[in-house]
Amino acid sequence: MAAFGSFALLIALALAAYNLFAGTIALRMLATGQPARISPERLADTARRAGIAGFIAVSGAAFALVWSVFNNDFSITYIMEHSNRALPAPYKFAALWSGQEGSLLLWAWLLAAYGFVLRLTHKTDVKLYAYAGTILAAVQVFFLAVINFAAPPFSLLKGAIPDDGNGLNPLLQYPEMVIHPPMLYLGYVGFTIPFAFALGALMMRYPGEKWIKITRGWTMVTWLFLTMGIFLGMHWAYAVLGWGGYWGWDPVENASFMPWLTGTAFLHSVMMQERKGMMKSWNVWLIFSTFMLSILGTLLTRGGLVSSVHAFAQSSIGDWFMVFLVIVLAVCIFTYILQRSHLKSEQRLESLVSRESSFLFNNLVLLAACFVILWGTLFPILSEYVQGSKVTVGPPFYNRVAIPIGLFLVFLTGVGPLLPWRATSLRAIRRNFVIPSIALWSTVIVCLAVGVRPWKDGSFDAGNFYALVAFAISVGVFTAILSEFLRGAGVISRQTHRNLFAATYLLIRRNTRRYGGYIIHIGVVIVVVGLAGAAFNRSEERELALHDKLPIGPYTLECVGFTQDSNLNYNSEYALLDVYRDGKKQFQITPEKRVYLASQQPQTMVAIHSVPGWDLYVVYEGTNPDTGQPIIKAFLNPLVSWIWAGVVFMVFGTFVALVPSLTPATAALRIPATQPAPSEPALGGGH
Repeated sequence: MAAFGSFALLIALALAAYNLFAGTIALRMLATGQPARISPERLADTARRAGIAGFIAVSGAAFALVWSVFNNDFSITYIMEHSNRALPAPYKFAALWSGQEGSLLLWAWLLAAYGFVLRLTHKTDVKLYAYAGTILAAVQVFFLAVINFAAPPFSLLKGAIPDDGNGLNPLLQYPEMVIHPPMLYLGYVGFTIPFAFALGALMMRYPGEKWIKITRGWTMVTWLFLTMGIFLGMHWAYAVLGWGGYWGWDPVENASFMPWLTGTAFLHSVMMQERKGMMKSWNVWLIFSTFMLSILGTLLTRGGLVSSVHAFAQSSIGDWFMVFLVIVLAVCIFTYILQRSHLKSEQRLESLVSRESSFLFNNLVLLAACFVILWGTLFPILSEYVQGSKVTVGPPFYNRVAIPIGLFLVFLTGVGPLLPWRATSLRAIRRNFVIPSIALWSTVIVCLAVGVRPWKDGSFDAGNFYALVAFAISVGVFTAILSEFLRGAGVISRQTHRNLFAATYLLIRRNTRRYGGYIIHIGVVIVVVGLAGAAFNRSEERELALHDKLPIGPYTLECVGFTQDSNLNYNSEYALLDVYRDGKKQFQITPEKRVYLASQQPQTMVAIHSVPGWDLYVVYEGTNPDTGQPIIKAFLNPLVSWIWAGVVFMVFGTFVALVPSLTPATAALRIPATQPAPSEPALGGGH
């Protein structure tokens, strides 16, 4: 299988190179209009077919690697290093992306899969798709060159073939790691598609905003995958690493968050271009930046430039990615300078208090957050280059700067929907902002009354202050969004005599993009409430003999035993803890410590009991070598489950936004003939 996989990758590289070469020649012939022996349309079609065939070739290589893993072919170095015979089947499949070479193969395969779908739908706009497909082929050539020459996944082991492999990294032997990396890659790789369309549209001076409408679905799906990947990674870090948190501003965490921020900005600002013909240059550079940040994230992860639990070891492929990133930046700058006259705005901003300005401020805040995170992530590299010593930037820096920016961003998500287009009157401000303002200040009063105050032990506490602000803004924003739903649903309900739920459904179906966006904003608000709970985390650590107790919050943990177990993959020891509340036993939890046999690496398995108000999070840290008794660390983490609930809303809202809206004629069929159809202004225009 190693020979087959290697040959398939070489064929894929040749097909991608032909796709790039033939596609470029065909587009050049179409641009110049010069007669030629071969039709440019026919040449472009052969390039498209080569791209489709390339997907088949890369799929063959990916299949060969997975087949070799499941058949324990330890003659392949990659499989020997990342698998073993006793590894459960789901983790054997996950071995495809557990190492550098395999993860790059996954990237190349997903890129080919995205290209496969793109090339099958080329008749939507043949010329634009030809440009996008050729640009996509250039990216494919780079990744296929890397895995053919710099990081080949089918390299054979030198010397004797071992009977068993080293096994999968214990940190990756967790159910979420079967889906978290593919989700992230689907997000990273997927941004290549809108990048290719944006660059292609700029190269050909594509008229109008049709390219944005074509790529909106691609961008939203990609954004959804990246969102799910980030939050799955947060949950993995929370459940596996055993430190009680879910986000530590790790460089690789930051690398996934930065393209998410710019991608979010792009999804908001393209509405301005579609509706008003504004922010054209801004949008082009947002999607360029998103793609380049995805490549930068890959460079940070695989180049060994930063220290991270997520990163791979030092590698020479970092130079490949650095050169590629420079080439991409140069092409983007050159194309923009050449075609910048095509990107002139058709209208100007008329008022600072308008929905247009809210989109602009939203973009500025997102980019400010991205810059802060980028600066903090690259600072160790820059300091080493300038001073000769690496100076790291920790969570205090990010929290001090990023949290205020994030809270202001949440505030804008509530303000924007309440502002009309073009300009806002004082009367409209009073009408739209009174109820959300009352909700906000009422929340402040309630929080102060129940003890959420911006001071602790007589001195100012930043964590408590930010939590108070987060709770207040979140309630205010939620009220603002809810009022938008109720206002529109009320109009439909009065005109159709339907109940409020039916009217709300029709309201959403009339403008799925707008109200799907509002549902996503509700999810963001819920996530912010969950994040604010971290200000009130508590922890206790103690060595527990049999029947010793550990109180934390409303719970008391009693040690009723500790034991050991083993299987073919790992040995484990765990503590048995009865959990009491108000003197009554509620449940039993069993935090565990494993040692994997193939690698002899330890792994913590956290015990988590979640309720809406908090998580009881218990870690078995091992035994005291002197006494042989277990050491238990317990955390009480408020509102963590709200984070995961908020993600569900964000995913649901994205699906709603992807559903086509009802046309006015179709919407009229949903309303009784005796009633007039509600007017479009009453239901609102595009978000």
